[in-house]
Amino acid sequence: MQVVYYLSANSNRDDCQRDFLEQTAVAKLNNVPTKEGGLISGSGSQEKLRVALVSVLAAVALTAMKLVAGLVTGSIAVLAEAAHSALDLVATLMTLFAVRVADKPPDSEHQYGHGKVEHLSALFEIGLLVITCLWICYESIQRLVSGQHHIELTVWAFVVMLISIVVDYWRSRALGRAAKKYHSDALAADALHFRTDIWSSLIVLIGLSLVFAGDLVGLPHVLGGADAIAALVVGGIVLSISGRLGKTTIDALLDRAPDLIGQEIGRAVRSINGVQEIRRMRLRRSGNRVFADLVVGVPRTTTFADAHELTERIERAISHAVPRTDTVVHFEPVAGRDETAVDQIHFLAHQHGVQAHAVHVREVDGDLDANLHVELDAGMSLDKAHEVATVLEEAVRAANPGIKTVNTHLEVADSAAEPRTEVTDERQLLIDQITRLADSIAGTGSCHYIRVYESSQSRIDLVLHCTLPAELPIRPVHDISTEVEMKLRDKIARLDNVLVHVEPAPASYRGHWQSIRLIDK
Repeated sequence: MQVVYYLSANSNRDDCQRDFLEQTAVAKLNNVPTKEGGLISGSGSQEKLRVALVSVLAAVALTAMKLVAGLVTGSIAVLAEAAHSALDLVATLMTLFAVRVADKPPDSEHQYGHGKVEHLSALFEIGLLVITCLWICYESIQRLVSGQHHIELTVWAFVVMLISIVVDYWRSRALGRAAKKYHSDALAADALHFRTDIWSSLIVLIGLSLVFAGDLVGLPHVLGGADAIAALVVGGIVLSISGRLGKTTIDALLDRAPDLIGQEIGRAVRSINGVQEIRRMRLRRSGNRVFADLVVGVPRTTTFADAHELTERIERAISHAVPRTDTVVHFEPVAGRDETAVDQIHFLAHQHGVQAHAVHVREVDGDLDANLHVELDAGMSLDKAHEVATVLEEAVRAANPGIKTVNTHLEVADSAAEPRTEVTDERQLLIDQITRLADSIAGTGSCHYIRVYESSQSRIDLVLHCTLPAELPIRPVHDISTEVEMKLRDKIARLDNVLVHVEPAPASYRGHWQSIRLIDK
């Protein structure tokens, strides 16, 4: 038997609403505030868009200032920074577009959502960075080879670079916070991009300062190349960062399992009572969400209702360990670590299409013997019933070599309610007899509720309630109720079904049961 639960299927509006509610629940676990003062869903669309838009405006201003300063001074490093900022503008526009698209809910054509757009945006941004760096390096080498280092330095070149550093520091922090909060690759790419801009701007400032110093001391040919060297350093830094960021982005596009997330999910799932093993785990990222497909081994005796409840516990544990995870759990039955021989027999009977009850396993000289009642259809012939029982007996011995003997009792399965007539009020003499017999075992005054039902064949069903001290262990309680039933069957003719219901008596109750032999059991 295999049980499959699909926890998130986002193919219609109702499913999308459920997905939103799931994300809201995750946000509650992580105490993420909203502008309304409540809790947000996992995407945080408005805040991400606001941060990206402010970054676009900053890129426009910086590009214009650096371009003017570069043209006025003729500095290749400043012009490189202007080109860099222009590409920043394109990249932030791509990020703005990616964030808007990535936060759209799943639909029938994109059932895993639109999160991959963020990865594509980051990859496009990396491509622009690489092209820019190659151009910067080419121009810098050309100047160093040709020896053309003339730069008209003005105070505005320094002012523009200082402003650039301040603005890049502010927006890299804002983007970094939003990227970490919402697990956005596009915002993370922008944040990393602008952190490298800070260092590149500092290097340009150092290069300009060396050129200025060379003019002051009369060594323009010695220090004039500092501007081109600074541009080369900037290009090298950006290429290095682009390579690392590119690897992360390509990994996401190729569905590489996220680092460490699998370990977190594994620990969370294995900590749940009822999970025997994780047979397979597949992870992939799409935007700020993680999709997890798990094959989990659970005890084969688990009921369907318990399996469903276990699924919900697995989902909650994963969402707590790794927020924004969409989980699909596939169950496979395995022999449980705590499975007993009785559990095993019940499971094997179910596998063979029958029900077993009154399963009793005893140990004899180091071996196990098993007795069980097998419920079969009332119309089944004896030879067919014996064949079914024999196959089950062989299966039990094969599954557990420790069981040497299996004895089966054939019984009719109760498939429908049997008609009975209650005759309690008409059988007072029988009631008195039942009371005396039950009280002789359970104690005087123990038997207090009796119901008698009669079939059309004059067979009797009997229900009686007895009280016993509340602190009495369940073993002697069961023995007492069994002896009551046996005595009733021995003394009363035509009994069919007998049910003895035992209730805890008040602490003050002490019947003569204390003096009978069963108390020693």
